[in-house]
Amino acid sequence: MKKALLLFIAFLLSFPSVAQLDKKYFKDLQKKEMPSTDLVAWRQVGPGMSGYCEEFWCHPTDKNVMMMSPDMYNTYGSWDAGKSWKTIKNASGDGKDLARMRNFAFSYQNADFGMSISGGGKLYKTEDTGRSWTEIASFKGRHSVVVVDPSNDRNWYIGPGDFWNVKKNWRHINGQVGKTNKNAIYRSRDKGKTWENFKVGDSDKIDVGRIIVNPNNSKIILAATNEGMFRSEDQGETWKLSGKGLSVNRPRDLDFYYDKKTKEFVVYLVDQTAFVPNGKTVSSKGGVYKSTDSGKTWQNITGNLAVDMNQISSRTLQGKYYNSIAFWFQKSSKEMKTMYPKLPTNVLDIWHRIQVNPKNKNEIYLSHNSKHDKAFLPGGAWKSIDGGKTWKAVAREGKYWIDGKDKAYWKSRNNLVNMNTTFAHMQPEMDRREESWGNRFLELDAEGTPFICLDQQVLSSDNGGETWQQIDDYETAPGSKHWVGRGGSNLPGRTILLETGIKDRYLFCSGEHGIWQTVPLGDYPNKMDVAVEQLDGQIYHGGSHSAGTVAVHPKDPNIIYFMSYRQNNRGMVRKSIDGGKTWENIAHIFDADVPTHMRLVFVNSLTIDPVNPDNMYFCATRKPISQVHGPYAKTLTKGDYGFYRSFDGGYTWELSTKGLHKKASFRRVVLDPENPETLFSAVNDENGGLYKSTNKGGDWKKVTIPEKIQFVNNIFIDRNTKHMFISCGNEKATDAGSGVWRSKDKGKSWEKIFDMPYVWQCETSPVNPDIITVSVPLPPRTKDKKAMLNPGAYVSFDAGKTWSKINNGLGQQDRIVDIKPDPYREDVFWCSQKGSGWAIGYLKGTKKGWSKN
Repeated sequence: MKKALLLFIAFLLSFPSVAQLDKKYFKDLQKKEMPSTDLVAWRQVGPGMSGYCEEFWCHPTDKNVMMMSPDMYNTYGSWDAGKSWKTIKNASGDGKDLARMRNFAFSYQNADFGMSISGGGKLYKTEDTGRSWTEIASFKGRHSVVVVDPSNDRNWYIGPGDFWNVKKNWRHINGQVGKTNKNAIYRSRDKGKTWENFKVGDSDKIDVGRIIVNPNNSKIILAATNEGMFRSEDQGETWKLSGKGLSVNRPRDLDFYYDKKTKEFVVYLVDQTAFVPNGKTVSSKGGVYKSTDSGKTWQNITGNLAVDMNQISSRTLQGKYYNSIAFWFQKSSKEMKTMYPKLPTNVLDIWHRIQVNPKNKNEIYLSHNSKHDKAFLPGGAWKSIDGGKTWKAVAREGKYWIDGKDKAYWKSRNNLVNMNTTFAHMQPEMDRREESWGNRFLELDAEGTPFICLDQQVLSSDNGGETWQQIDDYETAPGSKHWVGRGGSNLPGRTILLETGIKDRYLFCSGEHGIWQTVPLGDYPNKMDVAVEQLDGQIYHGGSHSAGTVAVHPKDPNIIYFMSYRQNNRGMVRKSIDGGKTWENIAHIFDADVPTHMRLVFVNSLTIDPVNPDNMYFCATRKPISQVHGPYAKTLTKGDYGFYRSFDGGYTWELSTKGLHKKASFRRVVLDPENPETLFSAVNDENGGLYKSTNKGGDWKKVTIPEKIQFVNNIFIDRNTKHMFISCGNEKATDAGSGVWRSKDKGKSWEKIFDMPYVWQCETSPVNPDIITVSVPLPPRTKDKKAMLNPGAYVSFDAGKTWSKINNGLGQQDRIVDIKPDPYREDVFWCSQKGSGWAIGYLKGTKKGWSKN
């Protein structure tokens, strides 16, 4: 009888208890947008930018206001001329607003009023100078530009297409590669309340890059398209080709100069470079033009922009030249070298942006992207100060200029030859290679200050291009190489490790920029900020750029391990025995027959046994959910997915999945805090669940959890209470057992403490187990719109009885990869975002910075 009673009690305990769940709170979360509280304020942790930024705009009348939308779908604003940046996304929303904006435009009459359009055709409006935005319309297809009439901010225009997608939109002799859109320029004459559209030319599809409205006459409008230069004299209702004087008439960019006092209006255009066979070499057409009659006719101001490729000795640049003409003629570089073996003596590069100083019509800037846009000349930005008669390379970066290549030729063009660009942690990498980076945008502010983006850093010049300085980071002291980001990060954030054996030394993994650690601020004034330095990555030639997971030796904090999943050293285990000063590869686990820029296996939970540090573990996740997607290797030539273990300190590894179903997706592995030979794993596929091994991962057995749970994304065990937490749900929001579940009796019974359709992570504070943090992503494939409400960071201070949504200051609340309470303080939190770097969160009222250093 006693045995039967015990079995009955055990049976009852196996059912979930939801006594503590605040059902009303979660019901509200799943039916309406709930405001993010101000309980925690987040600020970005450096490095700044660290990614591609092709969309950057300056306010036409206020030099302090700037907007940028880098390629990781984050969007920022600055109201102090780039000294600091803040996210302009709605902290309470779904995180998908203002994603990859293609254009911002502000009124010339009311500085607060502006509009912005995304590549996907979503139109937003601001009435507070870009601090907040509201979606007001949506247009089908791709869109590239929104513009306001300079003389009347009731009039707005939108152009369709994928014009500025420099990675996919290239032109050749027969047309272009890339998407075009239905032919329709949109017009609003009531500040965006209503829209009508008109066809441009005869083509059914079109790509519009720029639209300019004549400040002296609102009826006259110019449009640069892939089909040519068009002009309207009836406010956009009818259009005619207007390329008289252009040698190619396939414009790449437009800008204009306007003098309010004299009413002088000059339009500037950079035309597509077209290569023409010329015996055993080629000649070129295109270049720079201006119009003083509102686009009716164009005058060539290309001047001496063309170069003599025979004077360029760099094999790299010569190779880029042949790649460029090969794409134009749609043939191979080998064929081009055979057909046109002689280098041209006067050839134009592929230029893609043009800007004129709004204070000086003769000061014109050009830029080209030698990394993605088939360009081939050195110099990230070029400039003319005499209206186009002469041109000089004014932004000079890389080994070509450092080594003084072709110095005599450049001096003959009156061009300086010194390198004049300064970067943050990217400096060693930028110095190492020869003109392979490419300029991603070109923009001038209302006072004529230029801004560019060379590879993955934004630079500005305060002296007209004589020198350029990065504006993404502050260095805590000259030469320290300790960086405080300015808030505009485009970094793929990965794992955060806060307990490293050294107090206040935290480790951060990133995609594309290696591994970092926190460092003392020194005399840096703002003690609420966080300074970091790169341990491996661009600071070393051959350093690892994409670090997925990191661990520290439990008995020697100078021994650090991490694993690289992409780029240099991908598929390797890296080790340092001197605190990150030097690194070596100690194991090669994964490989594939694809280029190194492609991703291999995503690795998680690198873990070391605290009792016997020779025992190490990690998992290779078959179904990644928080990682940056593709391009990735479809088939591995070395290694496989699953759970790995090593018993010799990481030098040799074995795959161990006994007891698991075929193609199981291990996403997290943790050690039992009371017995490190016992491991738990979270398996996040359709047949997933929670698994346990009592023999160091030799075999696995399924742990009984509520039957309705299908996908287990994370497992965490509180070291103090020994409570277990599993985070559940899937991308489609169809898992009936989604949310966070807690077991207070080592997995015998479970209670749901957090109820959302998709949860990536839940962790407790090492100093106060009542503090719990949760990461809720946006289910990207759900058809249920309600399931897309209220992603972000959540915190409880009463062991899960009540919760607060804490997204204020985060750039990507819908994709928080890692989130943790600080291990030493109850008022500090940390998180990593999929494309907005890392962040520190301070509890409301906190006035002391996170570190004493």
